[in-house]
Amino acid sequence: MTLWATAIAMGMATGILSGLMGVGGGVILVPMLAVFLGIPQHTAQGISMIVIIPTAIAGIMHLMKEKLVNYRVAGFLALGAVCGSLISANFVQYIPGDALKKIFGIFVIFTGIRMILAKPKQTK
Repeated sequence: MTLWATAIAMGMATGILSGLMGVGGGVILVPMLAVFLGIPQHTAQGISMIVIIPTAIAGIMHLMKEKLVNYRVAGFLALGAVCGSLISANFVQYIPGDALKKIFGIFVIFTGIRMILAKPKQTK
């Protein structure tokens, strides 16, 4: 399969999985880029950040129609996320790729375990 066909298939899988599970596409896309295309971790993360833009816009359009967006919470989260991204983008290139892969993998595993073990909230 050619690079463009593989990339489109990976993008489609990322979009479907992130839409179904409500996760950021990077959790899915970064490992795919590193494992299946052999792209270095730093570059995979950069690609993932660009891919988030159209993916997020598509998801937001639908969720806004369904009135499933809390704009106040989203605004505060966006403010914090932008600040955090600016800070981390300045020093991530100093972390070796192998260490970055391990940090990313630990984060994904920890998050997955927390999701599996989470107790459902009681609704009133």
